[in-house]
Amino acid sequence: MLVLFNRGDVHMPISELPGLVCRDISYGQENIPIPATNLVDNPPVPPSGFVYSKSLQIPEYIKIPADSIGCNCKGDCSSSTHCLCAVHNGSDLPYVSRQKKLSAKHVDSTHKNIGRLVEPKAVVFECGANCSCHCSCVNRTSQQGLQYHLEVFKTELKGWAVRTWDTILPGALICEYTGVLRRNAEVEGLLDNNYIFDIDCLQTIKGLDGRKQRSGSELHMASLQDEHDSEASQAPEYCIDAGSIGNIARFINHSCQPNLFIQCILSSHRDIKLAKIMLVAADTIPPLQELSYDYGYGMDSVIGPDGNVVKLACHCGASDCRKRLY
Repeated sequence: MLVLFNRGDVHMPISELPGLVCRDISYGQENIPIPATNLVDNPPVPPSGFVYSKSLQIPEYIKIPADSIGCNCKGDCSSSTHCLCAVHNGSDLPYVSRQKKLSAKHVDSTHKNIGRLVEPKAVVFECGANCSCHCSCVNRTSQQGLQYHLEVFKTELKGWAVRTWDTILPGALICEYTGVLRRNAEVEGLLDNNYIFDIDCLQTIKGLDGRKQRSGSELHMASLQDEHDSEASQAPEYCIDAGSIGNIARFINHSCQPNLFIQCILSSHRDIKLAKIMLVAADTIPPLQELSYDYGYGMDSVIGPDGNVVKLACHCGASDCRKRLY
């Protein structure tokens, strides 16, 4: 199949990309192929050392809560006046809908609702397994898979990186951060694994560690307080380990001036400690721009086995770069 990409307003088949080392790092798992290019190494090599997985892998020893009560809407919840999921989001759905044509990768060419987040929220409540709305409901936007043409490419100083070939509007959901769900106690002290993502949504909701509280924090704390009342629940209990299994999110680099932000999402259950982690566009992102988000490390926050502070230089290139990742 010939797939044409709009790369900086120039249409070209993937096979003609300069430095192409892999036609699709997802090997057909994603809606849209993700090519990888390498113009840095000689000889050029593709990304390696991991297995691609578009879905979060959950070990048997971690029990996911039972599905929560869903809405009884028909079709798309945006046309319902009494949507239970909208109530959880503060009486309004968190997404504004737009029509986007599916890629040729899909079995049909119908249109479906792909939403954009109206604003960053403490947590977004999506429709889930017990909801009666259609699978293409706008309030299932994070469940629709990859919707943008992205490329993994090798850089001189930052290893692999990700850039877009499409114009991405603010609030657009880019991808979930996937990997293996683990308890934080399992990965403590693993300084050689740079792909650990703490599920620390509760800290954002409570505005801990100097974080700015997001829209709906008080509402969401009231909704979730029965499960998370203790002081112990403030510390992240779970993380996502994308060291050996993950998706395109593991290649997105840190920036001190990022164009993406992190959004916690709940759909099938209401345990914020096990929320889905999504990367969302903070601004309009033009074609060929690298995607990035703030990794959120505090300065001098990483301690080595010898008890000394570990320092890592930042090469994001932002005008206000802190010069150190941690």
